[in-house]
Amino acid sequence: MSWFTRLNPIPSFPSYSGSYQVGTIDVEVPAADLESPSPAPQSAPPTVAFRIFYPCDNQPKPDRPVRWIPQPQRHTVSAFAKFLGAGSLFADVFSLFPHLLYYIRIPAHRNAPLLSAPTQSKRWPVMVFSHGLAGSRNTYSHICGSLSSHGIVVIAMDHRDGSSPIQYIRATSETEAQIVDYEKYPHTPSPEVYEGRDKQLRIRLYELGLAHSALLTVDRGQKLNNLDTNTSHSKKEREDVLAQFKGSLDVHVPGRIAFTGHSFGAATTVQFVKSVFYSTEKPANANDILYSPAPNSELVRQITTRTPVSLLDLWCLPLKSPAQRWLWQKPLPAYMPGGRGGQGIVSVLSEGFFNWRGNFEDTKRTISPPFGYEANEKGPVTEPYFFYPANSQHFSQSDFGILFPYLTSKFLKAMEPERVLKLNTRAITQMLRENDVEVAATTAVDREIDGLEEKDAQDEDRILARDGSIRGWISVDTIGRPAKSDVKVEKDENNAPADKLPAGQQAMEM
Repeated sequence: MSWFTRLNPIPSFPSYSGSYQVGTIDVEVPAADLESPSPAPQSAPPTVAFRIFYPCDNQPKPDRPVRWIPQPQRHTVSAFAKFLGAGSLFADVFSLFPHLLYYIRIPAHRNAPLLSAPTQSKRWPVMVFSHGLAGSRNTYSHICGSLSSHGIVVIAMDHRDGSSPIQYIRATSETEAQIVDYEKYPHTPSPEVYEGRDKQLRIRLYELGLAHSALLTVDRGQKLNNLDTNTSHSKKEREDVLAQFKGSLDVHVPGRIAFTGHSFGAATTVQFVKSVFYSTEKPANANDILYSPAPNSELVRQITTRTPVSLLDLWCLPLKSPAQRWLWQKPLPAYMPGGRGGQGIVSVLSEGFFNWRGNFEDTKRTISPPFGYEANEKGPVTEPYFFYPANSQHFSQSDFGILFPYLTSKFLKAMEPERVLKLNTRAITQMLRENDVEVAATTAVDREIDGLEEKDAQDEDRILARDGSIRGWISVDTIGRPAKSDVKVEKDENNAPADKLPAGQQAMEM
């Protein structure tokens, strides 16, 4: 680290550690231009928005920076400070140093040329990422970019369901521009809370369906009306920048698209893959269905028992709505006949969420094989991959720990933010390798190998081993026993309800 970097007051990201440089394109498309697998729910936004992270050609020339604070920056910072609450640590930081925050840049190249895929199919693997509460397509830029630097096209969603501090919706030919403010709900269960989260999930699932439709459209080379004026200065570039993805995305073979999310985004991921997979099984009350894609849709063909799923700090309260009990009781598709079992699932908790006992028990139930499930000798792995990094907190899987390491370590006891994100990336990429997805090798540096003469690993078994051989990488089985007996489990303070957000997480409720 240079002296300039040490003294520079502007928070910054480290470079992505994978083999590829990363390009990025911002996309916002009118929903009316896409073939939605399911009808729009009430209050659904008229557009769908996401950021594409992708492996790009080398970019030796400086390009226009990709700012971490999206436009309009001043209003976004103000909304975030308001969300954090007067007097909170992060609100004070945002209030005191707004102009410094404006200059934070994501280490990706705007509208860079897509690199030709080196995979056997000549197509890049695709992952869809769903953000958590207070998140956006920007706030998980480091893990999304890190995954992309390993040879994955990552679609980072912007959910317009009231879960972000603020979201801007551009005008279309038929609708005016809109602003979606944050909708606050308590973290303890109640009929009103479940109703509110059901409403948000309806919108989130609908948006994921639209994003899938957009991916198919782009891969087929059909033109999309991208409303996002932040993609470039040139109208011509805006029109052409998505055309480079024609025939380059592995989105047509069933079970090939991976789905990932953090916190509420992890709950969204679970609800989405289950809703699509079990869409032919209708509950008695049709109002209890949050998302019902058409049986003949390409989305229904895509979500299969072999769909890879990665869940980061899964927040289970939204899944336990009484109206969704029929889906809550069903296992993840990987455990159904023909699936890969636990081999297709990786769940990484923070230590903070591991110690949140009520949510931890619900997470185990969500990712566990159903009662009586057994893999035969030659069959798939029975148990899911389940870990947590020591000394990590809920926001450790977002950008906040890596941008504000001093604050998060001193006041919230979150340590080694860059290493935590690397451990998450390693676990996800190795799970994909085990599911026959071609991704780039993990470097010897990231694998923490002594002596860099060792070649990078195409297959990194150690990160998913349950032997505790990686420092601070704790394996947990679905019965709840940590692999290391010296790990202490904290009890809920003051006999708090099992679904109450634990102390220390409310500062950043991602």
